[in-house]
Amino acid sequence: MISSILEQATAVYHEWRTVILVFAAVLGALLAGGFLRIVLERIARRLQPVRHAWGHGLLAGAALPAQMLVWVLGIALAGQILLSEADGEFAKDSLLAHGLSPIRDVGVILTVMWLLLRAINRIQDNLLLRARAHGRELDPTAADAIGKLTKASVVITAILMMMQALGFSIAGLLAFGGMGGIAVGFAAQSLVANLLGGLTIFASRPFKVGEYIIIPGTDLMGGVEHIGWRATRLIGFDCKPFYVPNAMFNTQPVINHTRMTSRRIMEDIHIRYADIDAVPAIVADARDMLGRHPGVKHDFFAFNFSSCGTFSLKLSLYAFTVSTDYNDFMNVQEDVLLKIADIIRRHGARMTGPVSTVEMPQLRTPDRAPGAPETGGTLPPMPPPLPSAG
Repeated sequence: MISSILEQATAVYHEWRTVILVFAAVLGALLAGGFLRIVLERIARRLQPVRHAWGHGLLAGAALPAQMLVWVLGIALAGQILLSEADGEFAKDSLLAHGLSPIRDVGVILTVMWLLLRAINRIQDNLLLRARAHGRELDPTAADAIGKLTKASVVITAILMMMQALGFSIAGLLAFGGMGGIAVGFAAQSLVANLLGGLTIFASRPFKVGEYIIIPGTDLMGGVEHIGWRATRLIGFDCKPFYVPNAMFNTQPVINHTRMTSRRIMEDIHIRYADIDAVPAIVADARDMLGRHPGVKHDFFAFNFSSCGTFSLKLSLYAFTVSTDYNDFMNVQEDVLLKIADIIRRHGARMTGPVSTVEMPQLRTPDRAPGAPETGGTLPPMPPPLPSAG
């Protein structure tokens, strides 16, 4: 009984051997890939991203590509089984025979590239989290630049390896690139300029993500949200994003509003000419107030009687606030101006504003007719009012 079953099973195996082996290879690859992914994800979850930044990033980024890599190898193994079980002519001259090895190599290279790109992203995020957890501030712009350069190196290397796997000559390609690079450069001048501008931003770091910049001579100003290879995305006061080509930063000056050390108070205060005797006391008390004010920098400030205007005396205020926050600046400026106004009032002086003169034309009498008596240039008398009824 058992021997007959074994004979039948052997006969079925010999008859369907190719199908059974291909099915076993594909099924084994599917199961092995899923199992490997589950194992890597569980190990990554046990690792803390802050403490094991590199290990967690590598395992978390490799889980899905590792599963895909096993599937690619399993499918390539199934194709190899088909070729080994086929007839000799089919195994030598078929499209599968000629394309199996290059396709397998390209699939492996693409999967490994995908794994490395995912791992770089996860490691970059983990390093930023670890820096914040330890109380350090890692520059996101520098981290983004290093990550992009690393990913660009991985992609370029993978492309060269795939071309070599497909039978292209790398030496010939590089030689052609030397001649064709000039033509491509002329055809894509703006693109190359933007790429160089992006590299300049990453290298010199005139601004970084989260800072507020102003480009003088234009209406472009806003907070930096993202620095790309071609353009930088800013967010304006109206919360609308706009994109600035990176080539502009190579030719235009940039004001980094966020990196200022203090804000400036610069005001002109006008008082009456009649209060000229109170000016020395007003200036002295205002300087004393500025020297004791906690919101004003004491290393430099100025309050002086600056000039005699056409209709008033001008007192000039020039100072810097300790805080760069806009709300704090407005509060300090308001408090300083109110205190100066109180000092002027305590000394019996009064503030004045701009004065305008209005010229009223003089009234002219109509020309006197010949022979009419002279009226002395006065207007004719008004008629008497009508008597009221009753």
